[in-house]
Amino acid sequence: MPIFHVIVLGIVQGLTEFLPISSTAHLHLVTWLLGWDTESLTFDIMLHLGTLIAVILYFFRDWLQIIGQAFGMRVGHDEDLKQNRALLWLLAIGSIPVGVAGLLFEKKADTEWRTPMVMGIMLIAIGVVMWIAERAGRRQRDLGALNAGDSVAIGLGQALAVVPGCSRSGITISVGLFRNLTRESAARYSFLLSTPAIAAAAAKAAYNIHKQHGLHAMASADFLVGVAVSALVGCAVIAWFLHYLRRATLMPFVYYRIAFGILVLVLAALK
Repeated sequence: MPIFHVIVLGIVQGLTEFLPISSTAHLHLVTWLLGWDTESLTFDIMLHLGTLIAVILYFFRDWLQIIGQAFGMRVGHDEDLKQNRALLWLLAIGSIPVGVAGLLFEKKADTEWRTPMVMGIMLIAIGVVMWIAERAGRRQRDLGALNAGDSVAIGLGQALAVVPGCSRSGITISVGLFRNLTRESAARYSFLLSTPAIAAAAAKAAYNIHKQHGLHAMASADFLVGVAVSALVGCAVIAWFLHYLRRATLMPFVYYRIAFGILVLVLAALK
């Protein structure tokens, strides 16, 4: 893949993976309209590794505190996390649904469902869900109050994200709002919960490359540039988005999703 394509798609991935607007739909639309070929395991793991590095780098201290507290250690200074020493186990419980969904529906998600029509419909549908969540949620609870019921509900939401166009962050933040979490807490938990899922996806892609004797491709300059670009852009987006949610709503993203979904459906009909 030309280095220019790698940089552009790394930027698109970094911008859209953590915003509630669906990275899959944006990557598909960009490559579909420009006629670029992205059907390779190397490209797949490049994007997964980039986003995994972004979320680990940004939440590194959080993860140290979450893991330490789960085993009785006094680590970290985040007050919300201190109030919920079971958070590691809640994240583990919440990760089960997406693992099951991946095993059951991965092939369909990568083939039958990866169409502009499905993506357009999901962009609009989850946009409506986000709009309802904004109005229904009371936004009274933070991570310190998160419980097993919240974890299961948000985990089930993440499982729905196997459908292209859904957006992992879009659906999990929405479920968090329905559970009356604050916007920032819902987004923070969403990103923490995404870490095991993204890591598992990256590991599976790496294993598939290994089976095809292609691990040497991960040492190429193009691959490293793609990982670096998506990781750096992803970190910046996470920081900006969490800051944004402290003072503003999801409504701009709702409007964008619906408009983008309509555009995708129109383009699919005209293609």
